[in-house]
Amino acid sequence: MNTSASPGGDRILPDGVTAAGEGAAAAPREGAVIPAQDPLSPSVPSSSAARRRPAVRAAAGGARLGTAPSPAAATGAATATVTVTPPTAAVASPTAASPDARSAAATAERPPHAAVRPLRRRARLVVATALRFEAMAAGRSGLPSDTIMIRTGMGPERAERAARVVREARPDAVAIIGLSGGLAPGISPGDIVVASEVRDLDGTVVARCASAPLLAGDLRRLGLTVHVGPIVTVAKLATGDERTRLAATGAIAVDMESGPIAAGAGDVPFAAVRVIVDSADQELGRVDLVRRGVVGLRTMRRLGPPIGAWAAAVGTRTVLLAEPRAFCAGVERAIEVVERALQLHGPPVYVRKQIVHNSHVVADLAARGAVFVEELEEVPAGATVVFSAHGVAPAVWDQAGTRELSVIDATCPLVEKVHAEARRFTTRGDTVFLIGHAGHEEVDGTLGESPGRIRLVQSAAEVDSLEVEDPERVAYLMQTTLALDEAAEVVDALRDRFPAIVGPGSADICYATSNRQNAVRRVAQEAQLILVVGSANSANSVRLVQVSERDGAASHLVENVGDVRLDWLDGVETVGISAGASAPPALVEELTEALSGLGRTDVAVRSVGRETVAFHLPKELRRAAAATPSSPASSPSSPSSSSASSASTA
Repeated sequence: MNTSASPGGDRILPDGVTAAGEGAAAAPREGAVIPAQDPLSPSVPSSSAARRRPAVRAAAGGARLGTAPSPAAATGAATATVTVTPPTAAVASPTAASPDARSAAATAERPPHAAVRPLRRRARLVVATALRFEAMAAGRSGLPSDTIMIRTGMGPERAERAARVVREARPDAVAIIGLSGGLAPGISPGDIVVASEVRDLDGTVVARCASAPLLAGDLRRLGLTVHVGPIVTVAKLATGDERTRLAATGAIAVDMESGPIAAGAGDVPFAAVRVIVDSADQELGRVDLVRRGVVGLRTMRRLGPPIGAWAAAVGTRTVLLAEPRAFCAGVERAIEVVERALQLHGPPVYVRKQIVHNSHVVADLAARGAVFVEELEEVPAGATVVFSAHGVAPAVWDQAGTRELSVIDATCPLVEKVHAEARRFTTRGDTVFLIGHAGHEEVDGTLGESPGRIRLVQSAAEVDSLEVEDPERVAYLMQTTLALDEAAEVVDALRDRFPAIVGPGSADICYATSNRQNAVRRVAQEAQLILVVGSANSANSVRLVQVSERDGAASHLVENVGDVRLDWLDGVETVGISAGASAPPALVEELTEALSGLGRTDVAVRSVGRETVAFHLPKELRRAAAATPSSPASSPSSPSSSSASSASTA
């Protein structure tokens, strides 16, 4: 419920909706039955669908079929409305199929390694709304047809009575939806707020909504503007100074019902979704009261599918964390290089290309003064520039010298090892085949060590067409972030084609890539779904997805928790999580926390060993640190350390 001069009178109607007594689509009164959803048009309630199967009204307290209403019903308490699912349409639901058909379907869709699991009961979803027209909008939003709708009435006192109905309905998931007022700057009428937590007026946290980022992600994919943050519940409309005071507490929206309903939900997953109709800088007035109310109610009619998907994802599950995961030593070193450069030289510090392939890392450093450029022409002459962890060709060094740039080289020592091998092989006259992917910055840098003498090979299928001047003088190298089995196929093909070929003295695929792939394969043996945290341009993150898919687990690459689609989680009891070597560990923590908001969650680690590798900072920064005694010491350990220590596995 919005908290300034909000719409809410029965005369404010969205297009196609009429009040009771004014048309067939009358709004449900307390105790009225919201029609079942028409399977042929699931976003619009159908009275004919309701007639096909009887709908049964439960009096306050969620009375079972055939029982007498509770005393609360006689005293004007809120009423739960239960609708019976109508006959299925062309696509049968799992609950409507025969046991044999369900078993066959489950077997067909199950990954080869997955154990047979009993089908889960569909979560019982309770949706609360305050006002009559909010209930109408919710009823026509495409919510699951078996949703229990509870109209609370306006204000915390009525919501407290309705909370008893919520408890007695024995829900598996509870959501409250409706109109609301915005508090934080940047929140405008028409936006949506999904509560990360619900607070009372005194600041007490009534409920934490850990799954809010997941629900917000599904809403954003509808093209809606969504904010996630605290909602505060108050006893009366908040205006003027009171609104300013509430905003100062960190709450981003205010309503009058979420607190009591959240308390009534108890320990089951809870969501509060509010459509903003007024804000601090756009307060609601009499002139635009109707217009904003209508727009808000129309927006509410789009909320049903995401909320239904959220409820379908609710359940008990296990989360398996692959170990190692997230940042590797080379990435930590590269990030520290930029941070130290900013401390020493002050902003701006220019960085050629992304320092590592992760948008969160780049955005964080940019906010602190790093300027990311594609080419050195964008860097002012004489400025400080950092070369990224992926390495550069000698021609880039030459260009930096011509422009008199002060260069700090953040190239990963394991990438530099491949560059050194390329120079060694080509100097002795070998033709070098570089196994890798075209367009990757690491590949471009290695090819640039000897243009024309180093040739890119992307797959085993390309090997048969390769021709060289001297088949006895050939060598191969690898991009450090390849999939192990993918690279092995190409090496086998090269050895068959050129028996005299030689490879690097030690493996080119870096320890971090190998360890993360081995860890995710272990998790894939048990998980139904693998979520890999990383950016789309991160080669090692993409390889983790491909490796787990080859092992039979459904797998998705996600930039952050908001990229996870709720329908991926429907029926999934075991989720595996990994992260590419350039992904911040905090993103994994956020994803794990969000999944825990969907029900009881057990978290376990599947480890293939712990990494103890660290690299020295570049000489440019070590010299500067030596000249500045107050500077922090450089990273301990030697760049020659390149293997993970063993550890007991879970």
